[in-house]
Order: sequence, then C-alpha cells, then structure tokens
Amino acid sequence: MWSGVLLMLVALGSGVWALPAPNKQTGSQRNKLLLISFDGFRWDYDQDVETPELDLISQRGVKAKYITPPMLTMTSPSHFTTITGRWVEDHEVVHNMMFDQKTNLKLPHKVTLKKSVWWDTGATPLWITAQNQGLKVGSFHFPGGGANYSGQPIQRHVFETFGFPDDNETEWRENLDTVLDWFSLEDFDLVTLYFGEPDNVGHAVGPETEKRRDIIRQIDRALGHLRRGIESRDLTHKLNVIVTSDHGMTTVKKRPQVDEIILNKYLELLKLASFEILDYGGFGILTPRPGKEAEVLAALAKVPNITAYAKSQIPASFHLSKSQRLPPVVIQADLGFNLNSRFIVYVNKGDHGYHSGEMDMKTIFRAFGPDFRQNVVSEPFDSIHIYP
Repeated sequence: MWSGVLLMLVALGSGVWALPAPNKQTGSQRNKLLLISFDGFRWDYDQDVETPELDLISQRGVKAKYITPPMLTMTSPSHFTTITGRWVEDHEVVHNMMFDQKTNLKLPHKVTLKKSVWWDTGATPLWITAQNQGLKVGSFHFPGGGANYSGQPIQRHVFETFGFPDDNETEWRENLDTVLDWFSLEDFDLVTLYFGEPDNVGHAVGPETEKRRDIIRQIDRALGHLRRGIESRDLTHKLNVIVTSDHGMTTVKKRPQVDEIILNKYLELLKLASFEILDYGGFGILTPRPGKEAEVLAALAKVPNITAYAKSQIPASFHLSKSQRLPPVVIQADLGFNLNSRFIVYVNKGDHGYHSGEMDMKTIFRAFGPDFRQNVVSEPFDSIHIYP
C-alpha cells in the first residue's frame, strides 16, 4: 500500500499501485508506474530557468515543495532508500563504493552497480516485491537494478556502462521511448529509469552556472518528449509517473576562499587507520587500528569544519548507527568543504554527501497520472516515503 504521505497526494478511491496479484482477465486495467530519477537535481533548480514541462506536471499532478534524502546524500544509498523504503542503516548500501574493511577492497561506483553482494542485504526492493506478485518489472540504469536478490534478477534490466554519455539528449529520448514501449507493447507494470544528470554537470562546473541551467532545460525537453510519448501510445489514463532525485548539490569551497581540509595535518593516517575512504566529497569513513579509536577521534575533534563520530555516537536522526558495514568512525564535513586525506586532489566544483538537513541537499518530487490529484503542492517530506 502507499505510504501515508503519498496517500494524501493520490485521488480518493484510486487503486494506485497497491501491488495486487494479477488478474488474467482485468490485469490490463491495472494502472502502471514509471519512476524516473534525475541524479543530483537540487530542489530549486527549476527556479532560475524556464521549465514549461515541469510546470505542466505541477498543474496536472502534484509537486512537493522539496523532499529530504536520507543520510547519506550519495547516489546509491539514497536511491536504495527510495526503492526499498528503508533507512541506510537497514538496507546497508552505505556508500557508492563497495568496500571491505578487512581486505581493504574498494571498488568504483560503476563496478559496484553490478555487484549483487553489495545490494542483496536482506532489504527487499520494490522490483522484487512486485515480481513476486506476478507483475512485469523493468529497470533502466537505476542503481541496484542490475543486482540479484536472493538469486532473483529483475525481469528486465539495462546496465549503465562505462563511458555512457550521461548528457546525450538523443540517448535520453531513445531511453524514454524504450521504457514507454515496455509499457505499451509488452504490458509492463513497473519500470524505474535513471539519468546521470544534472549530477555530472553540477560536479564539473558547479550548481550556480549557465551549464547547469542548460542541463535543466534539457531535462525539461526530455519530460516534454515523455509527455508526448505517453499521449501517442495511449498511456495517459493508464500510466502514473513519479519524477524525483537522490540528493541536491552545493558549491565546493576552495582556496583562497577557505583553508581546505587536509586530514593528515591533524593525524597520521598511515599510523592510526587501517582502512579509509576519504577524498570523496563531504563524507568520509575510516577504521582505526586496534586501540587507536580514542586517539583518532581526539585528533579529528581538532579539525575545523568537520564533525567526527564514533559509530555508536552517531545521532539517531541520521539512521546510520545500526549499520554493520559502516566502519567505526564517520566524518561529516560542513557544507561546501571536501575531505582531503593527504593532498588536495579533489577537483569537483560542486558536490553532495553533506548533512541531509542542509537546503542544498534537498531535492525534487513531481508526480502525475490517472491516480494522482491535480494542481496540488504538498509540504516537504522524506524521500523514504516515496516507497508505496
């Protein structure tokens, strides 16, 4: 059933996405759902550029003022919260990178996307719940969509490959046409679709730039292509669409504006830590060597513009402390500061990974279709409540 938040946004009496067992005679009458995520779409990105299609969605459907992603405000953890309805400490996808503290294994994000052992942690994603009720399910580039869960793959899944052109508008239209054909020609019930923008542009040039505004215009054009595709395939009264994202973006603070953080100035990482993932934006993790945790935390307490926590002391509101995967120490940088381990190697001009309470980390929610109310603006809510 839908979460309490979404129940307020759907039309009274609708049978929206209650995951019923399929009825062979009336199955085609069940309304369908397309969940689209545009990575790194900050909540206010449509306020400094003309977005007629997003405006039309708001008129014909529902719009949240903004939504709050989970801690951590990273791509994989946040997307998996959306598709499982579980906090990060429960679903255990605690980073974009698959890692193992004991072996020092660290795998890049795009490699991790295909590693079922990282995703299959006991939290059942919506794809599998729907499949187990006899529905036809697909995933196109959506994080977690390429994994097996208890040995069960998603019926139709398309991986995002290395070198995929995240900003190619022709590719976007082709991908939209592909998933709409899954609905119209093959009677799929649920499809998730992921786009890597505006995240990449936000990282490369920063959120307050004309290139970022250009990519928002491109997203709006893609949504127009989606609308026309729905109409031409006679899906208007059959297909519900949710448009959302995983996190926002903020401008990175650099020299000479600020004194950038270099952690090794305050503690000898090689001596004190046996494992670390730093140099990855505003969030870091490390495992102290035996007997060194207190020394590590004492040293980190002297570092300006960060807050370091022993895992057991992480605030309950973070929903991280129960995680088995997270190392014993986590580091949260203040908004706009990056964590550099030994040298300043981080070149991004925009970033995320910061506290989800920061407005720059908030993101979007739009929805339209036969089961959603029209011209409704909702109060903000947590992205975990997108899950039905």
